[in-house]
Amino acid sequence: MSLATILAWWYLVHLGSQMSPSLDYDQRMAAMGMSSSTPWTAADVWFTFAMWAVMMVGMMAPSALPVLLLFAAAYTRSGKRGAAVSALWFGAGYFAVWTGFGALAALAQWGLHQAAMLSPAMKVASPRVGGAALLAAGVYQLSPWKGRCLTHCRSPLGFLLSHWRAGRRGAVRMGADHGAYCLGCCWALMGVLFVVGVMNLVWVAALTVVVLFEKIGPAGAALARATGAGMIVGSLALIALG
Repeated sequence: MSLATILAWWYLVHLGSQMSPSLDYDQRMAAMGMSSSTPWTAADVWFTFAMWAVMMVGMMAPSALPVLLLFAAAYTRSGKRGAAVSALWFGAGYFAVWTGFGALAALAQWGLHQAAMLSPAMKVASPRVGGAALLAAGVYQLSPWKGRCLTHCRSPLGFLLSHWRAGRRGAVRMGADHGAYCLGCCWALMGVLFVVGVMNLVWVAALTVVVLFEKIGPAGAALARATGAGMIVGSLALIALG
């Protein structure tokens, strides 16, 4: 998991280094090997999907590590062999969920590109649309659905006890179930990238830290509420500027 995180961040930093802030949208897209002013090809969509998939690994792996370690320890204590392999299957189920999210995010970015709604910074060009998206994300941060999903993510032992399934398929299913709770917890935070810039690595790193502290910090629920309130305030400012 640590190696996957390091490789994912290396790729993101490498990609980000090719896109200087002085470049316009066409130049940034060209630096990524993608079409800009013309409709995307299947290769462009695939590249965008790969970028999002790698980004999700880099952002979610640190907060997923505790439950993976706990799963491997519980598997070992059960007297069975192959805890490391089973943990890999658990991780495969977990990241399959986030890969699916990456696919949806890539399609959303493609749609914004087709509608000419991406700025040179690769964010939603309209302040009002960006503000509305940020407002929706902030409201979700304060919602009971977010609270329930965050509770599951902050209680990995309780999750394992209530969702334990034996065998390889069981490990994949458990990973997918945990990934679904994490998706319910964090999808709105990931959506912020469309407002601040899809490849803004400062924000990618900041959101990674927020996700990590929401899940394992001593005041994760309070941080989620504070983040939601901040997003709502920021959204109103954006809408006013629009």
